Amino acid sequence: MNPSAYARFTSTLLGNLSVRSDVLGLVALGSTSGEGAPPDQWSDHDFFVVTAPGAQEAFRADLSWLPDADRIALSFRETAHGLKVVYRGGHLVELAVFDAEELFLARVNRWRVLLDRADVEARMRQVRERTAAETARRDDDVWRAGQLLGGLLVGTGRFRRGERASGQRLVWCNALEHLLVLVARHVLAERPEARDDLDAFRRLESAYPALAREIERARGLDLPEAAAAL
Repeated sequence: MNPSAYARFTSTLLGNLSVRSDVLGLVALGSTSGEGAPPDQWSDHDFFVVTAPGAQEAFRADLSWLPDADRIALSFRETAHGLKVVYRGGHLVELAVFDAEELFLARVNRWRVLLDRADVEARMRQVRERTAAETARRDDDVWRAGQLLGGLLVGTGRFRRGERASGQRLVWCNALEHLLVLVARHVLAERPEARDDLDAFRRLESAYPALAREIERARGLDLPEAAAAL
């Protein structure tokens, strides 16, 4: 989706929801928020809809309020509050529907309130502060370093045993995530604004281009050598 089409989708979404009396807010997330990196042709739409109490499930069950709803190819419930929606052209929408009190179940980093009829802005600031506090106290460096080394050792062992898929997952998903979190804590990024504090993999190539190149070189090695490189 090109930038103009992306902006039209957002504008139409806001217009569709603004005329509904049972809608109390619309919160744009991630690329949709306009904070940080702008949306590009690969960006999805990510947002929260805030409704009057009791109206949430109707919005999850009937998606006719979405722009171009007749072009939806697939939609499914991902969580108790959220859905993924795929359009025929491949555009992805990730959304969740909450009432105002349920917003406090969410975790966010980049966000912008597009529609506010129930102190949504103030509520989202509280959600962001709580998310940051929970992230900060979730673990310490010793735990992360132990998980990193444990993942590399167990992943390499499984790979050598013949459990190649499981070994690859432990090294390139689990262990690498712990490494990237530690890097984000202790290594100055070349572009700090590109970092994502909820997903260490996001925009790694922009924030830490030299490290990203080292990781790519390691990917070209057999797993035991790659684990040693990490």
